[in-house]
Amino acid sequence: MTKQHGTGTKHSSRRDFLKAGTAGLVGGGLLAGLSRGVYAAGSDVLRVGLIGCGGRGTGAAQQALHADPNAKLVAMADVFGDRLEASLASLKKKKVLADRVVVDDDHKFTGFDGYKHLVACVDVVLLATPPHFRPIQFRAAVEAGKHCFVEKPIAVDAPGVRSVMQTCELAKQKGVSVVSGLCWRYHHTVRATFEQIHGGAIGQIVAMQCSYNSQGVWEPRKTREQCNSDMEYQMRNWYYYTWLSGDHIVEQHIHSLDKMQWAMHDEPPVRATAVGGRQQRTDPKYGNIYDHFAVVYEYDNGVKAFSRCRHWRGCPADVTDHIMGSDGVCHIMGARTKITGKTEWQYKGPPCNMYQVEHDRLFESIRKGEPINNGDYMCKSTMMAIMGRMAAYTGKTVTWEQALNSKLDLSPPAYEWGPLEMRPVAVPGITPLV
Repeated sequence: MTKQHGTGTKHSSRRDFLKAGTAGLVGGGLLAGLSRGVYAAGSDVLRVGLIGCGGRGTGAAQQALHADPNAKLVAMADVFGDRLEASLASLKKKKVLADRVVVDDDHKFTGFDGYKHLVACVDVVLLATPPHFRPIQFRAAVEAGKHCFVEKPIAVDAPGVRSVMQTCELAKQKGVSVVSGLCWRYHHTVRATFEQIHGGAIGQIVAMQCSYNSQGVWEPRKTREQCNSDMEYQMRNWYYYTWLSGDHIVEQHIHSLDKMQWAMHDEPPVRATAVGGRQQRTDPKYGNIYDHFAVVYEYDNGVKAFSRCRHWRGCPADVTDHIMGSDGVCHIMGARTKITGKTEWQYKGPPCNMYQVEHDRLFESIRKGEPINNGDYMCKSTMMAIMGRMAAYTGKTVTWEQALNSKLDLSPPAYEWGPLEMRPVAVPGITPLV
């Protein structure tokens, strides 16, 4: 029988957690001087736990098991029991993995605090819940000394990012691995491409353009009438609520923005100016997120990154990135990625499944006792996306310092199955910069 946990956790506990977890972080630096521990290598079974049993979480569990022949999925947690059971059934259908999916009833945890019980009985934690929950769940896993796969984005607001920044430093101190779900960092083609860029193949970067223009994601899965409370309704349709997803610029377009950060050696932009709104998704069933954004990010050296993303059905898709240099241009277009100009270059090596590679590297690091920590870039890229959203929502130019030091906490008043008022759709010029 699935264990039920946490049907009424109060919001004050998260505020206290974020306050304690980020005290002095921005003004005083990131826990300077913490040492990296060493995890003992070996060939014993690695017990894996999955927190967040949706499609991405189910996929991550498969990849984790493929990554290490002695890994076993022994625990699962999700706020909804039906989603947990559906994920488990799907995993058990994979014949090559079925004998290593050994989740008994005592290791199925539901409710808002099920994650607390999961981290106590595993070695590796896969974090794949809606992004709002990432900071507190990540902190619990690292405090317990667990290695983590952390799906992107790592937070939906600045207090959450600051918390994760500190947790990443704690992971270094404890010697546990932290691998990010920003999967392009593990893609063979793109890694080789950025080696060329950083090696001078296009000269000095002068401008960048990134696009994540798509048809959108899944339609709302439940109507309000099919749910027992407002909280359940929003959680079932989590993508469409800023407090849960961060909006699609944060949840999805982060992949594009991460490549801009990567090109700039992970130095963050100094300011952002943006526009955005709702053109197609105006029905209340689409919650309070926008369906399009356009952001101009400016860097300290004068480089500008022109970012755009949209969810419009019936319009052409464009998910590409272009980095313009003094001696050439890099076009990042999946298998067609290439460099043109003084240097003509295209990757000729073997292809890869980047989702699998990130898990391969995670489990290799654990076995070798050589921890990986992707904390710096996964925090900065998430913050860059949040910064763009803040600029679009308010209509103001937002600096990096304003964004990172923002006090806006998107959390609900309480984590309980009851009424939950939706925040109004942001209106530029009216919505304040907090």
